[in-house]
Amino acid sequence: MSARRKISSTGKLIAEWPLSSAATLGSSVRARGIFLEIRARLPAALRKLLHIESRKVTLRLPEGSDADIQAASAIVFEAMHDIEDLPVIPREVEDILTIKQGERRRWLTDGRLQSAGTRTVKLRGRARKITFHVFDPRHIEDVLDRDLVAVWREEDAAKVAENRRRAAAKTAIKRSQKRRHGPANDIDASWDEATRLRGWEDFDMNGLLR
Repeated sequence: MSARRKISSTGKLIAEWPLSSAATLGSSVRARGIFLEIRARLPAALRKLLHIESRKVTLRLPEGSDADIQAASAIVFEAMHDIEDLPVIPREVEDILTIKQGERRRWLTDGRLQSAGTRTVKLRGRARKITFHVFDPRHIEDVLDRDLVAVWREEDAAKVAENRRRAAAKTAIKRSQKRRHGPANDIDASWDEATRLRGWEDFDMNGLLR
């Protein structure tokens, strides 16, 4: 597996834009996601000028480069206006809320995590596209501020305990029924065999029971 390419931060610093806590929601994964989103808006030739350093998006001009730094700066400046409203993608949600993938999927399915729509992307090196849910950053911020993750985990634990209790009770009832009816069936069968009269088959064949 190839290591992620390390982005060089060398070159003359032209401009920098701090990423606010309202934008990153305290997540380094979210900060990098915002950086990648902004970089994707730049023309391919200018993307190598953009870096992320200590939760700051920076624009650096390598020595000897004649890249259009003003055009790049204008695009980044415009993109920074709406970074706090950028949808939150699954891996960012998991990092922000410190939850597992299974929890995210379960809470999305039952509606506790509210989807803000879906996004379809094609991953590098893969032919097939993938579609995933994205989330409103204000909703994720609300979940974080109200510590709803702790509440939901308690609810899930209580549900699991209740399901186990019901399953145990159901199993106990089945065992009780089996113990109650099983021996009776055995007694009935043995009694019928023990009390069968000699010559009964001949008696039945004569039609006297019809």
